[in-house]
Amino acid sequence: MKTGIFGANGRMGRVLIEAVNLVPEVELGAAIVRSGSHWIGMDAGQLAGIGEQGLSVTDTPEHQADGIDVMIDFTLPEALEGNLNWCIAHNKPVVIGTTGLSDKQKGLLNQAAQQIPVVFAANYSVGVNLLLNLLRQTARVMGHSCDIEILEAHHRHKVDAPSGTAVAMGEVIADELDRDLNKDAVYGREGHTGERPQQQIGFATVRAGDIVGEHTAMFADIGERLELTHKASSRLTFAKGAVRAATWLKDKPPGLYSMQQVLGLE
Repeated sequence: MKTGIFGANGRMGRVLIEAVNLVPEVELGAAIVRSGSHWIGMDAGQLAGIGEQGLSVTDTPEHQADGIDVMIDFTLPEALEGNLNWCIAHNKPVVIGTTGLSDKQKGLLNQAAQQIPVVFAANYSVGVNLLLNLLRQTARVMGHSCDIEILEAHHRHKVDAPSGTAVAMGEVIADELDRDLNKDAVYGREGHTGERPQQQIGFATVRAGDIVGEHTAMFADIGERLELTHKASSRLTFAKGAVRAATWLKDKPPGLYSMQQVLGLE
């Protein structure tokens, strides 16, 4: 199977090239960067620091399209529409890992999924997706009486807050409790806030150094507290999950799929 990568020069793009190289049945079919990038023409393997792969970085992948089975996109929200349109035009399934999407951009995913297979997840770590399953169970048992807080930490370069994973955690919990996260979420607290309403779902964000990703959901009742935590120490964790999703997606019919479905958790 051949996989193409949008945003190959980005932090995740380079790690995705490495992750593809680790899977014998998957081959890199295209390493795509934005038009005018100074990385154009460089060997994709050298870009990722894994040695020559015999494939040049490009901003015009049309000549490679016929040989690509699935695309992976971990770029920026503003690049999403163009990347989706390319996948639709060339009938390519796509794995989307871009976070910080607006409601309009999420709507574009739904529209694209009517024509091509799309996997979209806030986080492609196997551990995080197991965590989401555990959160649903915990919310069902404890959520109606507990105060619920979500804490997340990432590196200084992350531009959106809270993280897509933290929001996904909140959505899973709110859905299980039949709450509206748009109404019940509180993003940070300052000053005289008054007593905490029980239905709130609080979010706290840290941005510092080179933290890859840490997420904790706290269910705090009177007399006991349960904390569910996931810590990532390498971006390769997310990249390997995305490649796993790409191999799963290859022969699927058009539709919008989740990482939970990729892992057989739903």
